[in-house]
Amino acid sequence: MTRVYGTGTYDFRRHRVAEYPVELKAVELSQKPGGGGVISSTITLSEIQRDRITKIAEENWLKTSEETAKKPFDSELVRKMYETELLVKEGQKPVPLQRVMILEVSQYLENYLWPNFDPKSATFEHVMSMVLMINEKFRENVAAWGCFYDRKDIFKGFLERVLRLKEGRELSIAEKTNYLVFMINAFQSLEDEVVSMTVLRLASLKSWYSLSYGRFQMELCLNPGLVKKWKRMVRKEASKGGQHLDPSTTTEVMFLRNLIEEFMEILNSEVFPQIQLSGEDDELIDASGLGLANDACILYCERFMEFLIDLLSQLPTRRYLRPLVADVAVVAKCHLSTLYRHEKGKLFAQLVDLLQFYEGFEINDHTGTQLTDHEVLESHYSRLQSFQLLVFKKMDKLRELALTNIGSIHKRADLSKKLSGLPIEELRDLVCCKLKLVSKEDPWSERVDFLIEVMVSFFEKQQSQKEAINALPLYPNEQIMWDESVVPSINYSGEGCLALPKLNLQFLTLHDYLLRNFNLFRLESTYEIREDIQEAVPHLLAYINNDGETAFRGWSRMGVPIKEFKISEVKQPNIGEVKPSSVTAKVTFSISSYRAQIRSEWNALKEHDVLFLLSIRPSFEPLSAAEEGKASVPQKLGLQYVRGCEIIEICDEEGTLMNDFSGKIKRDEWKPPKGDLRTVTVALDTAQYHMDVTNIAEKGGEDVYGTFNVLMRRKPKENNFKAILESIRDLMNEYCIVPKWLENIFLGYGDPSAAQWTNMPDLLETVDFKDTFIDADNLKASFVDYEVSFVNPDGTENLNPRPPFKIKLPRMLKGSGGALNGSTVSTAGAVNGISMIDGNHQKERLIIETYTPPDPGPYPQDQPKQNSVRFTSTQVEAIISGIQPGLTMVVGPPGTGKTDTAVQILNVLYHNCPSQRTLIITHSNQALNDLFEKIMQRDVPARYLLRLGQGEQELATDLDFSRQGRVNAMLVRRLELLSEVERLARSLQLPEDVGYTCETAGYFWLLHVYSRWEQFLAACAENKDKPSFVRDRFPFKEFFSDTPHPIFKGESFEIDMRAAMGCFHHLKTMFQELEECRAFELLKSTADRANYLMTKQAKIVAMTCTHAALKRKDFLQLGFKYDNLLMEESAQILEIETFIPMLLQRQEDGHARLKRCILIGDHHQLPPVVKNMAFQKYSHMDQSLFTRFVRLGIPYIELNAQGRARPSIAKLYNWRYRDLGDLPYVKEAAVFHKANAGFAYDYQLVDVPEYLGKGETTPSPWFYQNEGEAEYIVSVYIYMRLLGYPANKISILTTYNGQKLLIRDIINRRCVPHDFIGPPSKVATVDKFQGQQNDFILLSLVRTRFVGHLRDVRRLVVAMSRARLGLYVFCRRSLFEQCYELQPTFQLLLKRPDQLALNMSEITSYTERDVEDPGPRHHIHLVSGIEEMSSIIDRLYQERLTHQFVQNGSYFSHSAPSLNSDEVQSRKQTVATGTPEQAEDMDIPHESEETEKVDNHVAVNQPESNVEDVTMVDSSAHISNQSSMP
Repeated sequence: MTRVYGTGTYDFRRHRVAEYPVELKAVELSQKPGGGGVISSTITLSEIQRDRITKIAEENWLKTSEETAKKPFDSELVRKMYETELLVKEGQKPVPLQRVMILEVSQYLENYLWPNFDPKSATFEHVMSMVLMINEKFRENVAAWGCFYDRKDIFKGFLERVLRLKEGRELSIAEKTNYLVFMINAFQSLEDEVVSMTVLRLASLKSWYSLSYGRFQMELCLNPGLVKKWKRMVRKEASKGGQHLDPSTTTEVMFLRNLIEEFMEILNSEVFPQIQLSGEDDELIDASGLGLANDACILYCERFMEFLIDLLSQLPTRRYLRPLVADVAVVAKCHLSTLYRHEKGKLFAQLVDLLQFYEGFEINDHTGTQLTDHEVLESHYSRLQSFQLLVFKKMDKLRELALTNIGSIHKRADLSKKLSGLPIEELRDLVCCKLKLVSKEDPWSERVDFLIEVMVSFFEKQQSQKEAINALPLYPNEQIMWDESVVPSINYSGEGCLALPKLNLQFLTLHDYLLRNFNLFRLESTYEIREDIQEAVPHLLAYINNDGETAFRGWSRMGVPIKEFKISEVKQPNIGEVKPSSVTAKVTFSISSYRAQIRSEWNALKEHDVLFLLSIRPSFEPLSAAEEGKASVPQKLGLQYVRGCEIIEICDEEGTLMNDFSGKIKRDEWKPPKGDLRTVTVALDTAQYHMDVTNIAEKGGEDVYGTFNVLMRRKPKENNFKAILESIRDLMNEYCIVPKWLENIFLGYGDPSAAQWTNMPDLLETVDFKDTFIDADNLKASFVDYEVSFVNPDGTENLNPRPPFKIKLPRMLKGSGGALNGSTVSTAGAVNGISMIDGNHQKERLIIETYTPPDPGPYPQDQPKQNSVRFTSTQVEAIISGIQPGLTMVVGPPGTGKTDTAVQILNVLYHNCPSQRTLIITHSNQALNDLFEKIMQRDVPARYLLRLGQGEQELATDLDFSRQGRVNAMLVRRLELLSEVERLARSLQLPEDVGYTCETAGYFWLLHVYSRWEQFLAACAENKDKPSFVRDRFPFKEFFSDTPHPIFKGESFEIDMRAAMGCFHHLKTMFQELEECRAFELLKSTADRANYLMTKQAKIVAMTCTHAALKRKDFLQLGFKYDNLLMEESAQILEIETFIPMLLQRQEDGHARLKRCILIGDHHQLPPVVKNMAFQKYSHMDQSLFTRFVRLGIPYIELNAQGRARPSIAKLYNWRYRDLGDLPYVKEAAVFHKANAGFAYDYQLVDVPEYLGKGETTPSPWFYQNEGEAEYIVSVYIYMRLLGYPANKISILTTYNGQKLLIRDIINRRCVPHDFIGPPSKVATVDKFQGQQNDFILLSLVRTRFVGHLRDVRRLVVAMSRARLGLYVFCRRSLFEQCYELQPTFQLLLKRPDQLALNMSEITSYTERDVEDPGPRHHIHLVSGIEEMSSIIDRLYQERLTHQFVQNGSYFSHSAPSLNSDEVQSRKQTVATGTPEQAEDMDIPHESEETEKVDNHVAVNQPESNVEDVTMVDSSAHISNQSSMP
């Protein structure tokens, strides 16, 4: 197979860029349920078909750059398109995906179907075509309802038409499925007002008209409050509808009922069309019925289950629809259907079980409160008790059942057995008439098995959710790992559905929230573990040796053969449990075959690391090609069992403990490990062990624990899933407490602004803003709606106000409308209606108190650090909201100073609430370090700051903020302070031993220092008229004799008194610090000191969200407490990882202590990373809590001035925000006014045509590359380096991993060998580069056939907002200009030429040209393509060479290597170096310390910033390059 650089033959699995189906001739991927599979049609054929649609599109609706007259709207064309392109006649798929994608991208909906839609006259095909286009938008995860908002009334009309679409028309099964998918999408979009108004009518009380009479009576008896509501509704209907309108015929009433009946019809007679079921003889159908199943009908049934699950898992729809689902007994009928037991119905069966779970969910539907375990049990018992009473009175045949104890009838088997003795008539009478569980009219009520199923499922004891979760093993096993309907493989395309919970806007209860997140997080980690196993096992080359045992020929970095495995201890179960309380085992393995680097990785294993035990038994004969095709992954690998375990301890060959952190081995006794054998003591999962042992005992299964022969480890960074799952499980077992003020909002109910500070109790009345405002003008600009007046502390007016300021905040603060509802986000850059006060209105007064802060002390270190940022009015609004109690949400577009705002909130909070503690959480270590470095420049003492986790090593400060570092700092500080106390004692002629300990120093303060000060104050009070009194009588004059300036002038009593106060403040702080050090004197062990520091001393504690989840148990044990939570990058943190940090402390008297929650993020940039596409697309697992809050309409403040990029570049993305402007700095600074030398424009889209006859290629599935763009981009990079641009100011970005590796390869070949070019600062994917920036960005968009995942506007915003001074986008113009979602950006880009415009007169990186001026026309050269760019850089290079030669003599006398891409042999022979995983992590060599100045003549006319031309050359790059050079 031809190698393409950056990929091995099998690399693609590691680069999980999941995408939509790609046509592949060679690679056939398995058609899995819900997997979507691959469309196998050759590219040539699809190109021809594509031409057909494209031609029609161009004639009728496509908006191209050259405007041609379009044909008028033709409904016949819509019908023809629907029937020829969109309608599926047979087969499993409901839509021809490729055709739909092409039509949708051509803007068929936006430009043709919607503008010409009329609710009255539109045809069925027209409505159905729109339904398909909207479904496709949902499948692609792009905004679906955006284009409808220009005509809201007609949008309503469209939705009404959809609801009535089935009237008088029989739909095909594919159409029914598409219709259902549309309804699913509509019910998942309840934040959209028009959609929710229309679809929630279907879930109103009115739908109860369709209940059977018995069920209707029962529901009203159970909910007496609804009787009034029902009567009111009936009266209203009567007055509205006139005479004889039968309400049960209206759409709202019958919609769901009709859908359910249609589903039942399909389930019973169309899934297996050949067989008419009679109820008794369906045992005949087992796997032999395989050929009979209708796949399209199965997909419909699965989708219908998904639809019902969605309805029952949101409170607004669940409330009135659950009785409907119960009335028709959907779950019981599904349990009895053939499909439920058929092997093709595995996914269907899982969905039915999920539906059953939600139908019986532990919640009061009408109040929305969660039922406790006790309440659930009580209602179960009372239900059974009343049933027994009824039977006792009315049914003699069941007398035994009536008199027996509850324990013997609430199990399924016992109850069925007792009921099966009844004749069918009596049973039917019991179920339909006495208990009214189903209607007598239901044809199913003739079946005994159905009646018993309904009874049993109503009366049996359900396992509580807590029990279910506690019985679940936390580690995945081989059965769940390769179950495609639960953990789908990478090729999930969004066409089928899955047996997974979804994260949407609302949750039923906190328990439901945790449960869904637990399941999804568990499955996402299962997917990653599965990938690691598939990577590690093949390298071991397992085979069967002559003794019939498994042996290994190869070796694997992450997996090692086990020498011996034995279970060492199984402890008795805890009271009330059946599983053992702990199971430990010993595993012995040898690391003799590894080289030093990998040995050290195995030796680094430590307590709490998770390992996996694998049992591998390959087949004796290698699998034939046919078998290989059919075999599952475990069969191919010979994998029998997988079990997880956690390390307790690890010992070397002599049994000595390694990596012990518990203190058993003292530091000085530590020795390096001996020998090659290692023995690990591990804790096995007790729940899994219990299941395995039960399986052996009851079913005679194999003893799993006797078969393990491989031990596998994982990368430590990716292996923290168990701790997080444990944290979630612990939360589910606690009575889980979110603060009361946050709970409803958190679940998605109630008033969205309820937690805003203006609606909270206990506000801070007066806030001291310290250094927030630079001057009085800064303050006035922040409160433009008020008439600001400044007063002194005594109430007199201050005409010359200077900061600091104290403000008494009115409860209803008028602002810039920053706190706007999340759901009214502008999509087209229009500024939303913000209520401004009209000019004639009398402005309210805002009184600002100015005061002179006390003298901080006479030494330079006493002076507080001051803020230098001039905050905008929106930033001030965010700061005010952040320091008040409640929920604050701040949206920070790129470059708007999110971190500065966050730091100022922390600073003001610390000074206004000194006793409160704040927890800072971020997603990445980088962001945490940025935040920390800025806090250090504010007036918060370093002793109150603490940084937990692994990232503190990277902090660019001299101080160590880890726990250990802070403890050491406190001990050093203690000694410094005690020596100061001794000096003070000497100056007062007292014995020096008062400075022996912190305790003696404390007594010294009281007896000698404070008493002297009080005497001094008393004397001063009587001698205020003597100017030199303070100077003469100050008691500590000698101690302060070493200050840089004399303290007292002796000219004014007031001035000297202020200075004396400053000196006393210095002393007071000194003794206060000593008091804080006292604990470290008393506590002797390092661990105790560190814990004291964390739980008592530190006021601001910072960590990443992962660390918080990992260490939650420890925090609770230590009694960690905090009042405020500030979360940066919160739109990039998984929902559950945002939730856990809110609960790192125990409650106090049943109340949560948390007072403030400040979330800062940007939902218009990329969401959290979820590696498996199915969890991302189907379950919305990549939705952050921040984004969900915005969708719920919770008010947020959006920062509105950016200070990163040139205003012209900012225009490419600021349309996405409400009204994002520019800070004065980017308009005024010289660097933003100068053009980019050598380029005519500061940003440009460069159209890259086919290169060597190719556009995008996929060497392996979902692994996209585009050689033309890669070569072009590297050529432009070389051109910039030859002009003298510093390498560290240029980054190359791309949207796909495949392209990233390809570009790195070309750089290794064309740039690294030349010292004066070298690699750029970074070559990365857009996703990885989020949160970073650089001066110049070269961006490759790769795709030439479908837009792919750049259609996610969030990715576009990130890509466009990384550059400060220059952005050059390389892509296929014709593809991207058509994409509806990306229009605002691409319209701007296309106003400039689409060929790279160079200014050939500039040959250095310095120019005086203005950025608006491209230069004289004869200097501008439009580059025709890649070949011409190569010749330009060759010419420039030759000029540079002669220039250097003249300057440096024989510096370049050896033959110079060429930089031209064509002169290097064809790329086909280039082989990627290093494994794919190394390639993932290997960022091109970082800045080396040495900077080489090569282009001497360039430096002459360059401004200072560019003089140091940094070229980064790394020896490793040279080495790797040797292997890849031809």
